[in-house]
Amino acid sequence: MDRDRLEAALAREFDAGPAARRVVARQAMDLADSGQLERDLGVALDVETVVANLADAPAEYGLRERWNWWLGALSLSHGGYDRFTVRATRDR
Repeated sequence: MDRDRLEAALAREFDAGPAARRVVARQAMDLADSGQLERDLGVALDVETVVANLADAPAEYGLRERWNWWLGALSLSHGGYDRFTVRATRDR
């Protein structure tokens, strides 16, 4: 996955500041590097997958909440995704 491309897509698709975009992109890179999503769901993590899944979150959620919402669903269904959640950011 291309981190710069992901950050640009997050900026384009979601109302989020640079700190939130950076931390979500960093966690997405860690998730991609782990290979866990590919093992569990048979799909490689890419920019389109991240954006599509974050878009499914409730509309009132900020970027960090959207990311954690998706990771929470993955944790419930497959376990082991909590380590990729975002604890806090300086902006949405």
